[in-house]
Amino acid sequence: MPLIYGEGQKKAFIRLRKEIEESLKDQRPAKPLPSSTVPFRRDDDFISRDSLDKVRQICAKPAARAALVGLGGVGKSQIAIEYAYQVRDKLQDGSPTTWVFWVHAGTQARFEEGYRRIAETTRMDGLDNPKVDVLRLVHNWLCDESNGRWVMIVDNADDSAVFFPPHHGTQSAGVSSPGQAAVSDFLPQSLNGSILITSRSRDLAYGLTGNHASIVEVNPMDESDALTLLQKKLSCNVNKDDAVELLHSLDYMPLAITQAAAYIKQRAPRITISRYRDEVRRSDHDRARLLSKGIQDNRRDGRASNSIIATWQISFEHIRREMPTAARLLSLMSLFDRQGIPELLLQGRYQRDEDRKADFEEDIHTLMNYSLIGISVDGREFKMHRLVQFSTKKWLELYNELEEWKEVYVTLMDDNYPVGRHENWTVCQALFLHARAVVACRPAGGRAVKAWASVLFKAGWYASEMGKYKEAEEMSGNALEAREAALGAEHPSTLTSLSNLALVLQGQGKYEQAEDMNQRALEGKEKALGKEHPDTLTSVSNLALVLRYQGKYEQAEDMNRRALEGREKVLGKEHPDTLTSVSNLASVLQFQGKYEQAEDMNRRALEGREKALGKEHPDTLTSVSNLASVLRSQGKEKALGKEHPDTLTSVNNLALVLQDQGKYEQAEDMNRRVLEGREKVLGKEHPDTLASVYCLAYLLHQQQQYEDASPLYQRACAGYQEKLGLDHPTTQACMKHYSSLQQLWTLQGLESMGNVPIDVRGDGTHSLSTSQDTAQSIALEPTKISKRHRIFQKLGWR
Repeated sequence: MPLIYGEGQKKAFIRLRKEIEESLKDQRPAKPLPSSTVPFRRDDDFISRDSLDKVRQICAKPAARAALVGLGGVGKSQIAIEYAYQVRDKLQDGSPTTWVFWVHAGTQARFEEGYRRIAETTRMDGLDNPKVDVLRLVHNWLCDESNGRWVMIVDNADDSAVFFPPHHGTQSAGVSSPGQAAVSDFLPQSLNGSILITSRSRDLAYGLTGNHASIVEVNPMDESDALTLLQKKLSCNVNKDDAVELLHSLDYMPLAITQAAAYIKQRAPRITISRYRDEVRRSDHDRARLLSKGIQDNRRDGRASNSIIATWQISFEHIRREMPTAARLLSLMSLFDRQGIPELLLQGRYQRDEDRKADFEEDIHTLMNYSLIGISVDGREFKMHRLVQFSTKKWLELYNELEEWKEVYVTLMDDNYPVGRHENWTVCQALFLHARAVVACRPAGGRAVKAWASVLFKAGWYASEMGKYKEAEEMSGNALEAREAALGAEHPSTLTSLSNLALVLQGQGKYEQAEDMNQRALEGKEKALGKEHPDTLTSVSNLALVLRYQGKYEQAEDMNRRALEGREKVLGKEHPDTLTSVSNLASVLQFQGKYEQAEDMNRRALEGREKALGKEHPDTLTSVSNLASVLRSQGKEKALGKEHPDTLTSVNNLALVLQDQGKYEQAEDMNRRVLEGREKVLGKEHPDTLASVYCLAYLLHQQQQYEDASPLYQRACAGYQEKLGLDHPTTQACMKHYSSLQQLWTLQGLESMGNVPIDVRGDGTHSLSTSQDTAQSIALEPTKISKRHRIFQKLGWR
């Protein structure tokens, strides 16, 4: 630059600087085009969901705020990522029209980090000032409509203290100090922008959106979407049945599905869907091992856990810190069956002495707020995802608290679960799944073991009444083993459990095992209580019953006479238990064809019960051997009701008498009435219901109504095989009758029944025949089953 005459070098440099500054004022840099700060790439395997459509609808309005709310791992962030990319896909003249910003909100520090990234991406003036307030700088920029349209994703907004810090003067990591503006104040409400929030907390989501209608609940996937996600993650077709079973075990949770797919894919071909499913189901240890494994996924926050268990434990820790009583409530609920958890069993059972101010409604609200529990329509029962329950228990193990909550749970169940008598069936049914959950909650020792055994004894009793023999055997067996260990083999409660298990085995046709059990119980009671103690005599009666079922009538008669003589001596001739022995002896005499003696015994039982109990007492009515009397049958209905099992047994026996008299139409009407009643009261697969199906099939068989009898035989045979087993005498008898019907139908040249003949012997053959006398005796066999519930009352439970 040339010097001006007389200017001098110093003044020349000043003039040059001014000219440069003036020229720069007219050369401001152009504004950058809208871009994105989303730190994750798009997921090619994304499955579109209804919640994404709802977000689009809400965010289409000016200054909109929407929130995705749900459990950790349910897919909230993945929906937000997809939404962000869909916004970016909208172009004008080949260029994006909307800024897309991503802000992680787990802590205040990370929130500020997200805002600084926005300032850098948009090249905001003033960012180079070391004293600049970044939150306010970005807030002001976002409020300036000249900067164009924008969408902001506020991810993982789970901690209310980050957005609405307490005003009590404390300060914790990541939380504003007193006097500072709340982070929520820096979320702009600008007509040129919208905000999408992801959160586990419904309350916080409402605080940030200000409108319940702006909250979108994100639930686990439905089966179809979950199956599609699994197939995409595995990049292959899958066996649908195996896949659906696995998805069911994973509660259809997207993160758990992605986690499983990554594990299977990395370890193929040794690990398959079916093997992973089996390992998840096999034990708590294997399930925890698999579900704790994180996955490398660049579509998830790298500083957050990528395993489903660790993800949920973040919520558990937060609740423990903020609402300890709610954490204790969650701990107790994790031990129930996951559905139908009754409010009445929770209140007052989870608090500690220091929890005097605990508020059940607040605790329930906290757990629902974090989507950890659901609620029934009437608000009286709760439910949990099975994986949430499992993760809660693993969390309790981590803090060495699981044993404490097991003791609380088994004690409250023992206090609330009744014995399995008919009058308690409604309560037993309502709580049965929770009683079944007790099996997995055996305490390590102490008094709680006795409560555990007591629950299983009572639940096993009810399960046997319902024909659920496998469950009954497991529960009764566990109760017996626990009582033997805790009380000793000769304790009265142990011997009662022994008798209980014997009855369950007897109901399954395992007569030899049942006989051994009853023999052990009898010997134990003789030693502990004496030969003439009433409980000992009950064991004598139980042993007589299983001997009769095996056709050992002479031994059964001897045992029944011993029980009768002992009760007459100890209790008196007119005591109800004595009269029960009279009735039992009458039955075994009848099976031996000693009809006159049986009649005398039945008359004595009837007269004694009428005198001691009254004409309409159930035991009086049960003792009536000649059930052909319609008036007596109606009397039983009056005392017990038309649908009581004993009433239905009476009607069933009346049908058999009518059948013997050749009054087939009346017998058929009676049988159908019994079948309908038992289906309603006991269920379609209860052994007593199957007995009614069997009896009706046999009646129609006798009348040569083969087409009607065939499906009934099929149903009875299939039901007996499942409930009683192939080798049970009743199963074999039913299959023999069905085979006989098939042969008769074929011999008469009728049309084929269109089914494969039953393999009765197990060797591929099915050619069997039965005489009518044998058939009638077998047809009467199912009616014995219905008397089980009377026997339970003789186990010492009044």
